[in-house]
Amino acid sequence: MVHLDVPPVTSGLAVGSLVAGIASTLVALLVICVGAVGGVDGAWAAGAFTVLGVLAGAGAVVAGLLGMRQIRRPAAPPAVRFTGRGLAVAGVGCGGAGLLLSLLGLGLALLLALG
Repeated sequence: MVHLDVPPVTSGLAVGSLVAGIASTLVALLVICVGAVGGVDGAWAAGAFTVLGVLAGAGAVVAGLLGMRQIRRPAAPPAVRFTGRGLAVAGVGCGGAGLLLSLLGLGLALLLALG
């Protein structure tokens, strides 16, 4: 019986998680900047961007967790093995940080607009 050596493949979920996590972090910085200088109109803009940041952050966390599950799953020799655990972990971290920073930026914008 011959087993073909199939090289490992980087998980697309892990890569997508990292991309979405970085995007969520960048949107969170935008929320903080717009909320800090915008006044009342800035609070509305920060709220709109917060929705985007929270959705991207949550998507990054979910994709990263699914990617880690895909990577951890054992595969029989002819099946494809997946790599990229570090990418998935970084995506979960960036996504979580972007999600929290977006919410904190919205809180800052509302505090400055109402105060």
